[in-house]
Amino acid sequence: MKQTIFTLLLLSTIGFVSCRKSGSEPNIVQYDETQIQNYIKANGLTSMQKDLVGGDTSGIYYQIMDGKNGIPNPADSLNYSDEISFVYTLKSFDGKYSSTDTIVNQYLGYVGHITSANLPYGLEVAIINDLKYSGRSMRILIPSYLAYGITGFGSGSINVAGSHIAGNQCLDYYVHVINKQPDTVAQAKYDDLVINSYLAANKLTGYLNDGGTYYKILTQGSGTDPITNNTTAQVEYNERLLNGTVLGGVNPTADPGVDSTSFEIPSLIPGVTRMLEKHAVKGTVISMIIPSGQAYGLLSPTGTPPNACLRYEFTIVDVSP
Repeated sequence: MKQTIFTLLLLSTIGFVSCRKSGSEPNIVQYDETQIQNYIKANGLTSMQKDLVGGDTSGIYYQIMDGKNGIPNPADSLNYSDEISFVYTLKSFDGKYSSTDTIVNQYLGYVGHITSANLPYGLEVAIINDLKYSGRSMRILIPSYLAYGITGFGSGSINVAGSHIAGNQCLDYYVHVINKQPDTVAQAKYDDLVINSYLAANKLTGYLNDGGTYYKILTQGSGTDPITNNTTAQVEYNERLLNGTVLGGVNPTADPGVDSTSFEIPSLIPGVTRMLEKHAVKGTVISMIIPSGQAYGLLSPTGTPPNACLRYEFTIVDVSP
């Protein structure tokens, strides 16, 4: 009898302590909510809205950034079965992880498969619940339990900035959904925005827009033979992403024309072919910034992200029909 009473008292005490602990210590949802509220206050994010789809269950906060007004086009609405492309930036609340290169940070795939690209589930939820339409941008604060949880993400040390997202970290995302596939008009608009931002950021002047491709003649050529689809051109060139990553090229040595290569003009990407045919002859040095729709588009070779705009410099050493 005494043992029974002791057992009941012990169980009652454990139950009381457990209830008292759960009442005083927040669970992860409450903890994330506190972290997000503090982050909003510390960063003056007065326009953040809470995701209320499904009855205030996600803990996500967001702000639509594109300033669109009026009624969205129903054709642009996003569903889990849609194939989309988007760019993004992110940083952790503790400031130890940041990734801001939207040339590298690209996603191309189905809305319902976003997590398969090691992106957080909260990003997928926010795109469907809150962004809702392609061609739009938003900032998202994702609670840790919808991000990478207690384990975090990455193989580096949390003590090395930019190498690892620590556990229980809420994330600050910016995302721009370029388009639903295939939407070449939306892609062209985004490419033009990217190129103009690149020109402004690098203080590049004198570039002319020819059908979405921007070019600048650095040296006028003296040749008389036109470049056509039947031409083979001996060239020196370099090819780069707009973040400066070098993809390839053949550059001149101290003896110009010694270190060069030959291309059949039809073998080049459409934007380069068109610019050389319209604006180059033997001796021309031309700089070109090619929109992704006139470059590799979605079918990018290894090392080139999808939807990447490219920068080229070509020196036309010689041409032959």
